[in-house]
Amino acid sequence: MQRPLLALFLFILLSSGLQAQIGGINTYEFLNLSPSARVSALGGAQIAVRDDDANLAFGNPAILNSLMHQQLAFNHSFHVAGISHGYAAYAHHFGKAGITGHAGVQYVSYGSFDQTDEFGQVNGSFKAAEYAITAGAAREFYGRLALGANLKFITSQLEAYNSLGMAADLAGVYFDTARNFTAAVVFRNIGTQLTTYEEGNTEPIPFEIQVGLSKRLRHLPFRFSIIYRHFNRWNILYDDPNAEPSTLFFGEVDTERSKTSIWLDNFFRHFVFSGEFLFGKRENFRLRAGYNHFMRRELSVENFGSLAGFSLGGGIKVNRFRIDYGHTAFHLGGGLNHFSISTNLQEFKR
Repeated sequence: MQRPLLALFLFILLSSGLQAQIGGINTYEFLNLSPSARVSALGGAQIAVRDDDANLAFGNPAILNSLMHQQLAFNHSFHVAGISHGYAAYAHHFGKAGITGHAGVQYVSYGSFDQTDEFGQVNGSFKAAEYAITAGAAREFYGRLALGANLKFITSQLEAYNSLGMAADLAGVYFDTARNFTAAVVFRNIGTQLTTYEEGNTEPIPFEIQVGLSKRLRHLPFRFSIIYRHFNRWNILYDDPNAEPSTLFFGEVDTERSKTSIWLDNFFRHFVFSGEFLFGKRENFRLRAGYNHFMRRELSVENFGSLAGFSLGGGIKVNRFRIDYGHTAFHLGGGLNHFSISTNLQEFKR
């Protein structure tokens, strides 16, 4: 297998690893990639934080609010073998209508590949890339509730195979600023292919329901979040036929897992736990960490220690710009480095 083709395979494996056995049966899996360094550092999923970060609207349009007015953000992540992924976003608040909107472009470039025949002779080269243009809006109701929606236009080009698609996100958020508590629910990627790679072969897109909450502590500059993924599907275990029996105490071999063990394993695979320290009066310095049990279980290598499933990062504001970094440990073979830079255009008018 050529090195670029191997790199593409590894990238698809890593991104679909977020879905276990439901990864690999959907098209447009790149929609599940983290949009920003902050989200990457928080375990790859964050729908329950409501502040001035316009990148968060990619995962939950209902958190759009007036604090995001004229926020501009650019994000880029570096995957294995030079594969690139990024997201650019802008948010705007329309005061008279009481609506906050945003628009963004997500892209992933798999690079250039050798085109060979059945004998391995190189006859040329080709490229593979996918894009999603997102636009959304949200509005507050009754002072503590917000509803929002995203619309996505998707295009995918893999050598001579092309596909177009449409998807939507529907979301709701309950926020209590007095108690620093937020709860959210998101119906992500409701849609279909408009044109398929092969005629008559329509593939599903990665629909998912997420539920989450966040709480900032009263006497400590720390906010924790808990996200429950795949609410629409209980069993997300992967039955590995090549898995070897594990050794217990005194040399006994565990040939069959108990039902309780299987239930707990599956239950915790739905969760992403994360925390964020916010230092300073204006929260200009931040430290973050996350844990994704699903990723941990799916991407750890047996008998080899690794940090798969763990993520960390930080952010700092310098003058008018906020700079963020996030690292996700995917696998012993490599991880994700994510960089973001954002600013508020209003600050340049002062």
